[in-house]
Order: sequence, then C-alpha cells, then structure tokens
Amino acid sequence: MSEMNALLEPGMIVRHPDRPDWGDGQVQSNIGGIVTVMFRDAGKVVIDGRRIELIPVF
Repeated sequence: MSEMNALLEPGMIVRHPDRPDWGDGQVQSNIGGIVTVMFRDAGKVVIDGRRIELIPVF
C-alpha cells in the first residue's frame, strides 16, 4: 500500500486518479490496504490500495 493510502481514514474525502467522472468520494474504511469509498457519482467502490493511489482532497 502506498504511504498516502496508509494515511486514509474514514470520513476523509478522496478522488480516484483514473476516474475523475466519479467525483469526490468519502472513505468508509481502510482495512489491510482495501479502501472502501462512497463516490458521489459512482456509489460504493472497493479499491485495492496496493494498485491505486487515491488523491486526498483538502
């Protein structure tokens, strides 16, 4: 898992680097590198944090 994904906690807002059309998403959980995110325009998505580095929105 990337260092950035390791810092993700529930409630944080992120974007998927390859799917800007999904809009912003809220992290629901981050367990063992598996990040569950509720995206505004794509719904709930489970992401393998070892393969995709999510972009935090500050």
